[in-house]
Amino acid sequence: MSDSNVRVRFAPSPTGPLHIGGVRTALYNYLFARQHGGKLIFRIEDTDSHRFVPGAEDYIIEAFRWLGIDFDEGVSFGGEYGPYRQSERRSIYKEYVDQLLKDGKAYLAFDTPEELDQKRQEIPNFQYDASTRNLMRNSLTLPADEVERLVNEGHQYVVRFKIEPGEEVHVDDLIRGDVVIKSEILDDKVLYKSADQLPTYHLANIVDDHLMKVSHVIRGEEWLPSAPLHVLLYRAFGWEDTMPRFAHLPLLLKPDGKGKLSKRDGDRLGFPVFPLEWHDPKSGETSRGYREDGYLPQAVINFLALLGWNPGTEQEILSMDELIQQFDLTKCSKAGAKFDYVKGQWFNHEYILQTPDAELVPDFQKILQQYGIETSDERARKVLELMKGRVNFIKDLMPLCQFFFQAPTAYDEKTVRKRWKEDSPRQMQELMDVVRGIDDFSLENQEAVVHAWIEAKEYKMGDIMNAWRLTLVGEGKGPGMFDITTFIGKEETIKRMERAIEVLANTEN
Repeated sequence: MSDSNVRVRFAPSPTGPLHIGGVRTALYNYLFARQHGGKLIFRIEDTDSHRFVPGAEDYIIEAFRWLGIDFDEGVSFGGEYGPYRQSERRSIYKEYVDQLLKDGKAYLAFDTPEELDQKRQEIPNFQYDASTRNLMRNSLTLPADEVERLVNEGHQYVVRFKIEPGEEVHVDDLIRGDVVIKSEILDDKVLYKSADQLPTYHLANIVDDHLMKVSHVIRGEEWLPSAPLHVLLYRAFGWEDTMPRFAHLPLLLKPDGKGKLSKRDGDRLGFPVFPLEWHDPKSGETSRGYREDGYLPQAVINFLALLGWNPGTEQEILSMDELIQQFDLTKCSKAGAKFDYVKGQWFNHEYILQTPDAELVPDFQKILQQYGIETSDERARKVLELMKGRVNFIKDLMPLCQFFFQAPTAYDEKTVRKRWKEDSPRQMQELMDVVRGIDDFSLENQEAVVHAWIEAKEYKMGDIMNAWRLTLVGEGKGPGMFDITTFIGKEETIKRMERAIEVLANTEN
């Protein structure tokens, strides 16, 4: 298939927030489509009306908007193969259900839930298939006039796909190779329910992929068991020539222990599993999101891309353009990928370092405002320049850099014991006089004057600088001293020194 015909889709159900595993699936579809100059379709699979959650669809669209994953067509994006919401395609599906019934490749089943439960009790490991369908109430066992009567009287029924035993079903998977399943282990899946006149996932998925000319189905490993059924449905409709290539992605696994990643793991270990914060309309519960936790979208993309795939090099920081160029489905792992959330924090740190300070100012200003600090964007940018390399998240800058904007109100006892010596009050008084005499308060000039004074007085550089830092910061942290004094200015520097000398003058060491 030529690149120009590559069409892939991401088709979530609006049943709640989008799990981070779903984000990775969408990302891989996006990378594949962009690499091949193809199209990415956004389809909503909402045939299960009982599980519909208000707001979920808008949440999913907003999540992708934040992440920078753009769709070419679909729900809210338009396109020539719509509608793209499955609940709006009822008449389309009914046409294909009728075709399967007419061709004898599906049948009506009238079994009640109670009758099915009874059979499960009678037959160990019961499944509705070629070995049991003749024991049930369906159009294969009932007289034609009885079937017609039940339908006309409004009895509920389902349409089941008729799977014949004795066949090897081959699934051509780009990641897992040739997957072979024996047809006798498959059950006669329900394709359509008269109760709501909607198809199940299995039928709607196949019909939509065919009509929307989907060339590759890239989805999670959890859908691999359904792939043989989908292959058989393509054959039943005579669509073998347009059957998409499959690629079943490895699961995202718990950071510790066994099993797939769940929200409980995030709650237990303190990391989000959803791209955006989610407010459950039913329970009122709020779940954390990567955006609200302070992650940059580029960092989330880079982190997720390398969970289950790598470019075959040591390179870890890859832009979206680099990911598009290097992505290769055949290099995806078959084994599940442990969700290393600590590595995700590292990625965020690296992207903070890469991001121009001016782009980080709006987020930093919001945090400053939470502390009651009003300052200019330029001053906020300067603090970011000096301090962002020390944190994984912009929100962690406070209280690390609070001293830039607010004078210390207390002095760390441990630092005082270690850094405030017997001569410190006198030396700080002398230094304060030196600072008063500096007319050119540029960083370079301050440094030259103060260092010359220390050398002339034969003081120890460490003793002076550590005590001075304590007077301005309140503890032994922060960037270079002259970065601090240049930022807070001459008047504030002297004011802080005066107060510290007064408070610490009688400290005993």
